[in-house]
Amino acid sequence: DQFNGVLNEVRTESQTSDEPVVDILQRKFQQKQLRAARYFGNIRESDDEIFSRLRTETENAVDRAIEIVRNRVDQYGVSEPSIQKQGGRRIIVELPGVSRESEVRQLLQGTALLEFKLLSDPEIMSKVYQSIDTYLAGKPIPDSLLADTTLRAAKNDTSAASQDTAATIASKDTTKPADTSLTALTDEGEKTPEELKKEHPFFAIANPMQQPNQGWSGQLYTIEEDKQKVIRILDKPEIKRLVPSGVSFVWSAKPAFTAEGKKFFALYSVKKEAELTGGVITEARATIDPNFNTPVVNMTMNTEGAREWARITGANVNKQIAIILDNACFSAPNVRSKITGGNSQIEGMENVEEAKLLEIVLKAGALPAPVDIIQQTSVGPSLGEDSIKKGVWSSVLALALTIVFMIFYYRVGGTVADIALFLNMLFMLAVLAGFQGTLTLPGIAGIILTMAVAVDANVLIFERIREEAKVGKTLSAAIDTGYEKAFTAIFDSNLTTFITGVVLYQFGSGPVQGFALTLMIGIVLSMFTAIIGTHVLFNIMLERGKVINFG
Repeated sequence: DQFNGVLNEVRTESQTSDEPVVDILQRKFQQKQLRAARYFGNIRESDDEIFSRLRTETENAVDRAIEIVRNRVDQYGVSEPSIQKQGGRRIIVELPGVSRESEVRQLLQGTALLEFKLLSDPEIMSKVYQSIDTYLAGKPIPDSLLADTTLRAAKNDTSAASQDTAATIASKDTTKPADTSLTALTDEGEKTPEELKKEHPFFAIANPMQQPNQGWSGQLYTIEEDKQKVIRILDKPEIKRLVPSGVSFVWSAKPAFTAEGKKFFALYSVKKEAELTGGVITEARATIDPNFNTPVVNMTMNTEGAREWARITGANVNKQIAIILDNACFSAPNVRSKITGGNSQIEGMENVEEAKLLEIVLKAGALPAPVDIIQQTSVGPSLGEDSIKKGVWSSVLALALTIVFMIFYYRVGGTVADIALFLNMLFMLAVLAGFQGTLTLPGIAGIILTMAVAVDANVLIFERIREEAKVGKTLSAAIDTGYEKAFTAIFDSNLTTFITGVVLYQFGSGPVQGFALTLMIGIVLSMFTAIIGTHVLFNIMLERGKVINFG
């Protein structure tokens, strides 16, 4: 198919290019002389209009993804996260103090597409699986099997039933590996593993599953090492032709264990069209199921969702509904009776932490598009601590050298400037503590630069005071005039630096933002300490008759 070929080319090129995806897609369409209206929009729209709309939708999707990621991170409880948009389709996320990286990856990547899907008819799927097994064995497929596998899943009767309880769908998904293995489908009795593998290559790696006291459920199970083999088989075009068009496959979200202790995954055959999606969920809450003492997530639906849920459950009593999140089945409970309260439950979590993570994801909402982590960098606590220590020592050394220089060159004036510098540092740390800021290397760099800015202001003032003293003015008049003449130059210099900090904070990523924020705070404080603070100290010294010199 030409369209799928174009999509594959766009996908490949976009991985190595910063060009917007829609621009690449438009170029490919022009090269292949394809009309966009055939695949997007309607025939009345021009290609330019369609691609313009696609660009807008893409930008909105990224912006929406940023907000959802931000909501998830905020609910997760990370201090001082940095979430930035880079280019047209990338997001930079910086999360300090995170110890469970796998949880965070799941938090960021999970699309949170929640779907409720009916399981396929076991009788039809029995014949589908037999057809696949027969085909792989190199045998001709009987016409009776082919006829059945072309059937389309009929829509269920949506007549109403009655009973108002959220617990009516709470029966556990008790599907387990069938004791008789292949016998349920092949009806060939006991055979050796070698014989079964040769005669039934598909059932040898994908075994039937059964519900207690109900017989075969229409599902299969596969041990962990055979899972990829089954996936490759089902992806073959010739195998797809044996599967009804309205059927899709999903794996269980978590593995279970066989009697021998081996991990296995359940393969569910479900209808492609979801009966209901997570868009109707208004509340999610992680808790412990009192009946089974296992973690679950209880969900509440809006009015429309509750009405649809009542219709769906009422029409499918004694049938299984798969609860699927991001194409993984968490559970497939039996519907006992109609549910009119708009409540449901997700099971299958290993612990409370996983349930709480799912609660956060459901509350924040589904991402408009899948998110892939293309680069991940972790700084360990020892490396971070070592870097911070070196940064702090650099700051102390810079402060000490500045103090020595100012006292040596400007004498008493330099000592007053050093006092103002200490006050500047003290106020800055107080402001950072008030904002609950974290001391990072970029922040330390901003502090060191702030020292230079503060001292530079005093240097300008002292040089102006020297000039005024040389023309014969009294010390008091020279100090007042020096501050007055130096103020304009200091203000202009600090203003331009502050504007630079604003730009860096607005358009930079996390580390750059930390540097810019520290710099801006330092500039504002230096205007107070270097100009007002030192001037007040000099006036106090003059009133007390102290000797003041500027080197």
